[in-house]
Amino acid sequence: MTRTSDLIDVLVADATPVRRLRPPAARAACWLLFATAVMLFVGIAHGVRADLALKLHQPVFVIGMVAAMATGILAALGAFIASVPGWSRRWLLLPIPASLVWVVTIGYGCLINWVTIGPEGMSLGETSKCFATLVLVGMPLSLMMLIMLRHTARLSPGPVIMTGSLAVAAITAVALSVFHPLDATAMILLWNLGVAALYLSLSGRYGQRVLSWVAQR
Repeated sequence: MTRTSDLIDVLVADATPVRRLRPPAARAACWLLFATAVMLFVGIAHGVRADLALKLHQPVFVIGMVAAMATGILAALGAFIASVPGWSRRWLLLPIPASLVWVVTIGYGCLINWVTIGPEGMSLGETSKCFATLVLVGMPLSLMMLIMLRHTARLSPGPVIMTGSLAVAAITAVALSVFHPLDATAMILLWNLGVAALYLSLSGRYGQRVLSWVAQR
């Protein structure tokens, strides 16, 4: 039977240097800077919606935008903090107030503008452009979040990766509101809430498996 002291000596002899992770707030800031860069790139290539200046004078639109952005920021911060071993998982609750405001503004706008869907409403061409923007913004943000959270693979990462996915969905919703005329209609629920639900369901089901695969590389 190996003595404890001998086992310690063997482990120390085979140990390799480990680079310490940056503080959670710094990693969240790096991800948010990357998200800003992606949105700027898409904005330069696509351009903002023609009526953005007018929409910024509408309280519901502004509150929804701010709430979605706050949800993305707080969800990213909560995910990176909760991914540190020994830190409380209650940090994952950080984006809940902002996300509730975001959902309420979407639902309110949908109710008061439901009749805007019609022959002159959202066209198939605009819908396809929205989907392209969703992919161009959401995919790189998801990949970067996955890489930055890969160290949680063996630490029950489900709730952490789900919160990270909420951050991606919220930032993607901001991009859609800035770049496309998705006024408060049923399309808002389809893109914003639908995308958020898709990210959350996929991350909850496959998050640990995918993170484990990334962590090995």
